[in-house]
Amino acid sequence: MTKTLVIAEKPSVAQDIVRALTPAYGKFDKHEDHFENEQFVVTSAVGHLVEIQAPEEFDVKRGKWSFANLPVIPPRFDLKPVDKTKSRLNAVVKQAKRKDVTQLINACDAGREGELIFRLIEQYAGGAKGGLGKPIQRLWLQSMTPQAIREGFEKLRSEQQMQGLADAARSRSEADWLVGINGTRAMTAFNSRDGGFFLTTVGRVQTPTLSLVVDREDKIRKFVSRDYWEVHGTFDAQAGQYLGKWFNPQWKKTEDAEAKADRVWSAAEAQTIAAAVRGKPATVTEESKPTTQASPLLFDLTSLQREANGKFGFSAKTTLALAQSLYERHKALTYPRTDSRALPEDYVPVAKQTFEMLAHSGMRHLEPFAQQAIGAGYVRPSKRIFDNSKVSDHFAIIPTTQAPSGLSEAEQKLYDLVVRRFMAVFFPSAEYQVTTRISKVEQHSFKTEGKVLVKPGWLAIYGKEAANEVEDAKEGDKGQPLVAVQPGEQPRTSDAQPKGLKTKPPARYSEATLLGAMESAGKQIDDEELRSAMQEKGLGTPATRAAIIEGLLTEKYMLREGRELIPTAKAFQLMTLLRGLEVDELCRADLTGEWEYKLSQMEKGALSRAAFMQEIAAMTERMVKKAKEYDRDTIPGDYATLATPCPNCGGIVKENYRRYACTGVHGTSEGCGFSFTKSPAGRTFETAEAEQLLRDRRIGPLEGFRSKAGWPFVAEVGIVRDEEAGNFKLEFDFGDDKDEESGEIVDFSHQHSLGACPKCGAPVFEHGANYVCAKAVPTPQQAVPSCDFKSGQIILQQPIEREQMGKLLATGKTDLLEKFVSNRTRRAFKAFLVWDKEAGKVNFEFEQRESKYPARKTAAAKTGAAGAARTSAAAKKAPAAKKAPAAKKTAARKPAAANYRPDAALAAVIGDGAVARTEVVKKVWDYVKAHNLQDPKDKRVIVADAKLLPVFGKDRINMFELTGIVGQHLHSQGEA
Repeated sequence: MTKTLVIAEKPSVAQDIVRALTPAYGKFDKHEDHFENEQFVVTSAVGHLVEIQAPEEFDVKRGKWSFANLPVIPPRFDLKPVDKTKSRLNAVVKQAKRKDVTQLINACDAGREGELIFRLIEQYAGGAKGGLGKPIQRLWLQSMTPQAIREGFEKLRSEQQMQGLADAARSRSEADWLVGINGTRAMTAFNSRDGGFFLTTVGRVQTPTLSLVVDREDKIRKFVSRDYWEVHGTFDAQAGQYLGKWFNPQWKKTEDAEAKADRVWSAAEAQTIAAAVRGKPATVTEESKPTTQASPLLFDLTSLQREANGKFGFSAKTTLALAQSLYERHKALTYPRTDSRALPEDYVPVAKQTFEMLAHSGMRHLEPFAQQAIGAGYVRPSKRIFDNSKVSDHFAIIPTTQAPSGLSEAEQKLYDLVVRRFMAVFFPSAEYQVTTRISKVEQHSFKTEGKVLVKPGWLAIYGKEAANEVEDAKEGDKGQPLVAVQPGEQPRTSDAQPKGLKTKPPARYSEATLLGAMESAGKQIDDEELRSAMQEKGLGTPATRAAIIEGLLTEKYMLREGRELIPTAKAFQLMTLLRGLEVDELCRADLTGEWEYKLSQMEKGALSRAAFMQEIAAMTERMVKKAKEYDRDTIPGDYATLATPCPNCGGIVKENYRRYACTGVHGTSEGCGFSFTKSPAGRTFETAEAEQLLRDRRIGPLEGFRSKAGWPFVAEVGIVRDEEAGNFKLEFDFGDDKDEESGEIVDFSHQHSLGACPKCGAPVFEHGANYVCAKAVPTPQQAVPSCDFKSGQIILQQPIEREQMGKLLATGKTDLLEKFVSNRTRRAFKAFLVWDKEAGKVNFEFEQRESKYPARKTAAAKTGAAGAARTSAAAKKAPAAKKAPAAKKTAARKPAAANYRPDAALAAVIGDGAVARTEVVKKVWDYVKAHNLQDPKDKRVIVADAKLLPVFGKDRINMFELTGIVGQHLHSQGEA
């Protein structure tokens, strides 16, 4: 009997499909990598199992960072397995090749990436034939409820229907490969021409997105604040006082963006106006009219990410992970990776069913509104909500008809956000009475606006939160409840005062505003309807924008400070390079938005794949040619002048593209020859760092350097005298680690040991700036080091005295030390240093509060204790944040009994019930291993899934933070 193979994107989806199909098609038998019954075989990928690569004959291995081998534009792409999931790929391919499997169903996520995942697996399974040649159908799911899955199987799409999406998916993947590989290699080759290795990554969507952030920061830096004045008047009417603000009725908009009708540009003019009206009567005219405000549209992914960032501070990545969990695991939301904000026209009955569910969901704060909507018949056809022309492959994100349970706090917040928006869009508009009052005194006009909420409509669903927004009156003229003025009455101007203010620069991007800018390719569009019309020309897709932002943060092109995204010196340097080379396609968001539009046209069958790829190849060739043929000494740009003079001749030191260099006493000559690179070992100095280095002749330790072999390291940097050259030069300072690297023998015979090494038991001594194990350096007794124990004598500006190191070696813990200073926040904090056996290094433990809960970790803990002080190239193993437990004896004692109970967030991971504190980390770690949540690039980093996110409070943590974090989620039950 022949069978159909169903390939899902994730194991959990495969299980959901099996559960949904069982009632209709019979019981499935569970095998190691698949489920099977008489009609279906169901298996799954785990995301991408196959990736594209250049064919062997075009694959450059040696010299790939050289212009000689660029551009790389292969005539076709081969496939290679993703190393970490090779066994899963083999299992899927084995099922696909079965002779009794005669057709395939693509059940991967319903979008561009899901299409690509399946197509590449099917192509790889077919080998040289380029496919298996078996008929393919597409399961297209908007919801993961069992009923929706069964309905999806009744409406499978044909392979021909999906061809446009498949073409767009492949084209996106190949275009990103061509631009990313060639652009990164070309810019790296350009930046490394003068020696060293300066990795400079670029991307088809990533780099134009970065240009938005850099342009905004550039405007902020160049902004010159101007003084202006407003004149605020107080008017005494018979019924009471009211306020007004002076304005010029004849004012017209000019090219000056700062000019406004209510601004005066001199203090004298403002004083003159105030003096002229003070004590005088006012003639009042008034206009009052009703206005309405409709609720915002339903959520698509980008608007949901923006709202969640603004309300809860969730990153775009976190919001997507939560929404995906609510869709996939809890079946509570519809498909989240959507760019549509409308519902299909035949969805009115489903919307009514959803309100029925919400009316009995147990969410007491929303149940009355759901019942009101049902009773008043609010759910009815409306083009604003139900419009097929505004629905792409997916519709807006709304709650399903299935009430969720067991949500984490973060999931509940997001679900609540979606439910409120869904309900609000059906409710009547809010109604206001808006009164505009003009009080004319002499020849001067003052405006007062009053706004009264008459009927809350949809705002009632948001309660006080919405009321606060309405009542948020600006000082002087807006939103206040107005006292009445009788006809013919002339209120007296009891007071008038000028108010001095300053113009403000544009705000930095937050994730919310950057997502909005990406959606409209940088065009500032506030109107929701217009913004939705621009979506097809945005940067990236709703599904990819979070990953693009995270990629820029990972590559250190941006930093996240609070909710602000701040570009680094490395970002400015990249933009200077690309603009200097005139590679507009990677700088202008609107141009890259055009590429995205063409991909969406390809999805609809309106553009050929060949035409698009030809344009991408031409762009790639041009980009490489510009970099290869650029022959000037520097790149034109807006460069800084340092305040500190040249240490060699006292001349002016100026920045150019590659270096900070002396330009002579007058700043116009070639100077004395002193200079230092802006990007030693691939890390670019911020201007303030370059200034500090020149002023103090030393800076650090700094992170982010990379050796020629690509290994990260931490080091101090100094400017030292080079007697041979007769000038100064930049030099890394690795402390006494250079003795270890040079192989010089270290003699400890004249020292007294501080104690036994916690790793190997050998004696520990002082050595340079560190305390080291005798077996960690070359000694007369052992020429080749066999241990790596080392801890700094100064950690985050806190001196670690011999006595304290001796105590740590003897007991596993120092006294409480009070002078640590966070590298990031510059704030002082207190901590113990402890030996963490599991991590194999010295780390922080924070002082416990009286309640016995561990103290919240400071931002300073983002660098591990040992790593914070480490200034060696041996610090290639990145330092990590930590709250480590104090060293404990291994003998069983009563305190190790099950005296703690996890809170709801932690219980969702390790289960409810009493636990011993020592068990908790092991259970969490078992969960991490079982769900493959370690970052493949750095196994010490744990990537939070939807369950771990509320426990960690952020997207990812270092494994050494784990103990301290889970401690915050434990409640003591007293002694057993």
